[in-house]
Amino acid sequence: MSAMTSKRVAIIGAGPSGTSCLRAFKAAQEKGADIPEIVCFEKQADWGGLWNYNWRTGLDENGNAVHGSMYRHLWSNGPKECLEFADYTFEEHFGFPIPSFPPREVLQDYITGRVNKSGIKHWVRCNTVVVTTVYDDATGMFTLTSKDNKTKEETVEVFDNVICCTGHFSTPNVPSFPGMESFCGRIMHAHDFRAAEEFKDKDILIIGTSYSAEDIASQCYKYGVKSVTCSYRTAPMGFHWPDNFKTVPLLTKIESNSKTCHFKDGTTADVDAIILCTGYQHYFPFLEPNLQLKTANRLHCDSLHEGVAFIDNPKMMYIGMQDQWFTFNMFDAQAWYARDLILGRLTVPDRAGMEADWKKQREAEEAVEATDEANIRYQADYTERLQNYTDYPTFDIEGVVQAFLVWEHNKHENIMTFRDQAHKSLMTGTMAPVHHTPWLKAFDDSIESYVAGNKK
Repeated sequence: MSAMTSKRVAIIGAGPSGTSCLRAFKAAQEKGADIPEIVCFEKQADWGGLWNYNWRTGLDENGNAVHGSMYRHLWSNGPKECLEFADYTFEEHFGFPIPSFPPREVLQDYITGRVNKSGIKHWVRCNTVVVTTVYDDATGMFTLTSKDNKTKEETVEVFDNVICCTGHFSTPNVPSFPGMESFCGRIMHAHDFRAAEEFKDKDILIIGTSYSAEDIASQCYKYGVKSVTCSYRTAPMGFHWPDNFKTVPLLTKIESNSKTCHFKDGTTADVDAIILCTGYQHYFPFLEPNLQLKTANRLHCDSLHEGVAFIDNPKMMYIGMQDQWFTFNMFDAQAWYARDLILGRLTVPDRAGMEADWKKQREAEEAVEATDEANIRYQADYTERLQNYTDYPTFDIEGVVQAFLVWEHNKHENIMTFRDQAHKSLMTGTMAPVHHTPWLKAFDDSIESYVAGNKK
């Protein structure tokens, strides 16, 4: 047995980030590289991460916190051309071009299609939750305890490296406002939102300006909400909303035993439901405290060298922890980089070097103008830098930036019709077709309707 095959690598999570890591190691193996033993732990019944829809909220059937924040009728809120894998295109997967804004089920099929083709499912232990992960300075090894959700049996194993790929959109950030305890309506976080039909003919209050705020507001409009009040903390979303929308500053209080909400500008609104689109926390209870990433949701995370290697212990790595414009192909660039660190093709500087580099990148992030284009370009430069370290297939990153900018323009022109636009693949050069039904009238979001319907 070689030195590399005697090594063991634990990957925690088999969503887009985790499967990017699996694909990275498989790609190296396909080119003749000697790779470590890979064990990927996935607490859900199948891989796919957040893209696995679960009607449950709170706890799942095994008593674990529900991972997914997906809801029925969710469609991609960004062009698929901006997240397309460089080594596996949508056209390759489906056999023909599909429109630019697929529903959840279509994207899940694409994500899992690549790794299914690679034949690496045997590396994944589904229905297996990681309980604890501890690092021993003396041995330089991690001891990981996992539990089988079905048998409840625990297994203790030792690994040379751990890659955390559990994402950061599962543990809600839930603020409190005076009067919430006696509000005579429904209060939920976006994490627990499952269907817009629940709010047909209702007056709702959306708190926040995140992607989930704009998308849940749009979904509720599509499915017949009576009115939407959007409440912001620092700045409004800035879209041209329909006539039954209004935008107000932050909620200050709710009148006791009522549905009346008061806002900072002195206005009020009576609402039937409050949906908190207030973001998520980075939360890793399955790692001992000195391995846990602690950071705000930002483009340049705290404590990570090149956004991947944990500075306190570079054998511990994280994928997909940044605030995100780029997604799947950025996760790939990170995964290829993590893989090559583990394979010894790349090395990190000493601690002083990592800290100096981290400071340089933080200063660059803080110098970025507070515009969408500046943030997109910052992350594009980051993705390209990682890409240039490894043999991950090159792609037109500036083209992705331009697609993002057109998308942003289309959203601000009409937030309800941007999904009806078409974008060109940066991988194949093919212009996507326009979906057969405008998004506001497309109530069948099954993969059959979307894929087979567009093939016709």
